Amino acid sequence: MDGRQVKKGPEKGKGAEGSPVKGQEPLTSKGGKNMVGEKEIQRLLDGNKRFVSGEISDKKYPERRGELLEGQQPFVTMIACSDSRVDPTALFDANLGEIFAIETAGNIVDTVSLGSMEYGVDHLNTPLVVVLSHTKCGAVTATCQGGHAEGNLAKVVETIKPAADKAENDVNKAIDINAKMVVDTILEKSPVIKKAVDEGKTKIVVMKYHLETGEVKLME
Repeated sequence: MDGRQVKKGPEKGKGAEGSPVKGQEPLTSKGGKNMVGEKEIQRLLDGNKRFVSGEISDKKYPERRGELLEGQQPFVTMIACSDSRVDPTALFDANLGEIFAIETAGNIVDTVSLGSMEYGVDHLNTPLVVVLSHTKCGAVTATCQGGHAEGNLAKVVETIKPAADKAENDVNKAIDINAKMVVDTILEKSPVIKKAVDEGKTKIVVMKYHLETGEVKLME
């Protein structure tokens, strides 16, 4: 996103001029609406297994940077927490240009982050949207503890508070409830993403990163 007129990205797996991007296969799932995003979910989980085991793939960054000069073709749009311990590209053993990530405290959304997500879904055509929560989330913990927040941080606490209230200030429960509420907010406040979900063009799921083990689990 460089300030020029926004245009929809090229067909999945193809470069700016419609030619295949080296090392990248078409990522749109086949098999009907229910299958959309399934291959991408497995791709993330497989990458996380490599992260946990330490068997990290060779990224070949210099070569990859050159490939990306033609444009980006991520396979997932992800809203994650801005916690420095949560790095989506690292914990899914992904390469440059594979995850379109938006990071906010408590992985919550507002009009700006929703606009970024819409760019990923509607212009980069990602078949998967992930809300990535994590254990020991500081924003959720602070909200559950009821501490005073000043400045713009107060808005973060205000946004998470309904989840904390519903969880009766149990941090672990509040983290899960907050992530599900974020999904509801995305579908309620973004007609663009809701339309893509309804039409079977993308799937939205919740995943949870466990700091203690490094594992990411797909949440129901």
